[in-house]
Amino acid sequence: MAKVHLEAIARRFDHVSKIEDISFKVPDGQFWVLVGPSGCGKSTILRTIAGLEAVSEGKLYIGDSLVNQVPARARDVAMVFQNYALYPHMSVAENLAFGLRMRKVADKGTIAKRVEGVARSLNLSHLLDRKPKQLSGGQQQRVALGRAIAREPQVFLLDEPLSNLDAQLRNETRAELKRLHGQLGITTIYVTHDQVEAMTLADQIVVLDQGRIQQIGDPQAIYAQPANRMVATFLGSPAMNLFPATYLDGGFKVKNQSLAVGATLHQVLQPRHGQGFDLGIRPEHIQVQTAEQLDNSEQLQVLVDLVEPLGRETLIRASLPDSQQTLSFYAPANWRSQVGDFINIQLDLEQLFVFDASTGERLYPVTN
Repeated sequence: MAKVHLEAIARRFDHVSKIEDISFKVPDGQFWVLVGPSGCGKSTILRTIAGLEAVSEGKLYIGDSLVNQVPARARDVAMVFQNYALYPHMSVAENLAFGLRMRKVADKGTIAKRVEGVARSLNLSHLLDRKPKQLSGGQQQRVALGRAIAREPQVFLLDEPLSNLDAQLRNETRAELKRLHGQLGITTIYVTHDQVEAMTLADQIVVLDQGRIQQIGDPQAIYAQPANRMVATFLGSPAMNLFPATYLDGGFKVKNQSLAVGATLHQVLQPRHGQGFDLGIRPEHIQVQTAEQLDNSEQLQVLVDLVEPLGRETLIRASLPDSQQTLSFYAPANWRSQVGDFINIQLDLEQLFVFDASTGERLYPVTN
């Protein structure tokens, strides 16, 4: 195993930048996840670490070795792709052993022992004689993972390995990946656009957008303290609610409604009359109000657009009157309302985020 260190890495194609100023250090044995929307540069970073794409600028270290000029085959990393890339004419056992043979492991006993161990850990022992076409998608993915694991590389690179699986199998395989990493302790860098995978798997998350790093941190810290509007809306399911507001007469004006501005927020923000902001709040910090509970300073009236019963709770999607601005929040499972109803919701203003309307940077709460 080895640490991976990227120092101001850039990758450009014909003067078009794919990634710029990418710097982070993955400690030996940790599981890091690169996450972001399609085209943000996460797969380019992974391919650069693997040696499949050249570094245009910066330094890349695996362990203590600078590997900018080291070819992919000599970097001692194993990469698992989205499409599995199994050899159709080989059995499962032969696919698992392929990486070992490429590394010139000649002893058949060593190869057999390694293959048996990997097959057992991935529940593939009963499939060793089958060909890939005889396997389900989930089984093929486990074989692809096993082939990489069998090599015992210094670094394990995974490029959206679960995206071709159905929802249940994706959840099961994700749990298996986490268990395997705990067992093997191989330094792992994992690429996904699925924020649930990022939150559940990662020791640390690197959030990317438009080829640049937006934030690095442990999953809960990033969820609780997103650095900007992009991070806030990308991590979380449903996403953080965002809506524009204007500071007027000592409060936030949201369309034709008002929200109170707390003393702490006012002191930190020191807003100007007429200044515009983007307000953000997580769905779990909004509650449906009854008439008896109303506190006009912390509530908004919304129009119910969609009601989604989820069993233990109900997800409500609603919009501000005379606006296309939507909000998502939860109600009790026994809550009854219909599309087209006007309801009142209570916002926990202690959990309110304020973002710069133009840059998207978080203005409140301030970083501790």
